[in-house]
Amino acid sequence: MVTLHNDFLTVTVAEHGAEITSIQDNHTQTEYIWQADPAVWKRHAPVLFPIVGALKDDTYTYNGKRYHMTQHGFARDRDFTVAIATATVATLVLTDDESSRAIFPFAFRFEVIVALENNSVKVTYHVTNPDEEEALLFSVGGHPGFNIPLTADTTFTDYYMAFSPRKSRVQIPLKAGAGIDYKNRTLAATDTNLQLSHDYFKNDAVIFELNGKSTFAIRSDKTKRGVELSVADAPFVGVWSPYPTTGEFVCIEPWWGIADTIDATGRLEDKLGINTLAPGEDFAHSYTITIH
Repeated sequence: MVTLHNDFLTVTVAEHGAEITSIQDNHTQTEYIWQADPAVWKRHAPVLFPIVGALKDDTYTYNGKRYHMTQHGFARDRDFTVAIATATVATLVLTDDESSRAIFPFAFRFEVIVALENNSVKVTYHVTNPDEEEALLFSVGGHPGFNIPLTADTTFTDYYMAFSPRKSRVQIPLKAGAGIDYKNRTLAATDTNLQLSHDYFKNDAVIFELNGKSTFAIRSDKTKRGVELSVADAPFVGVWSPYPTTGEFVCIEPWWGIADTIDATGRLEDKLGINTLAPGEDFAHSYTITIH
């Protein structure tokens, strides 16, 4: 476990999965990250790599060969190596090996960089293709779960989600067990606040297509405590809380990739939102969590 600390925050990051397991306010001792109750959801803030979401039938093909991979990929269940650990910055690294290549036939170096900046936590995903000949195809994303409520005298439904900029966004339907229904995208009313309720998530994650910088904030009029996630360039964000078994948390998930569409061919090269790195190229994108 790596512990980061500044005047505002104490953050812990596990080597297993490079997962943030705690973001605590030093002044109020408020815990902002879901504490992984296994009866509801056993994770805190898993890292999604080398896929985001589920593949159709948990399989894909590449260069004519068929591979099996479960939802959100394998990084969240692998041990990373701590390459850098200072008081306020940690870099954790995962590289390909024989077991990863059996289900994902690519060379890669994947770094998760967690850095404290005042009352914010910046998370950067840095992917490098070390192969001298073959391209690297992948998706990556975050899945942080935030405790709601944040005070003992408030409840889940006392909170709302506020969007910045205040404008309508494209919403992408997710058909449970079938995949992304990308052709039937609609406009969502993200130009106003969204009151939180568990029923809002009865059809699984709510997915938005982004175009430029967006901030998703969870707030309540009954307390000054809240949390926001900002991302400059993720093409998608998912918002999720479990249903019908409910938990007192909401995940705000920046994605550079997305689950298979309902009409996916199964070919990795055709996958919606796939990222491609030529030999020697790298990819670095970030999101920021700010607590109040």
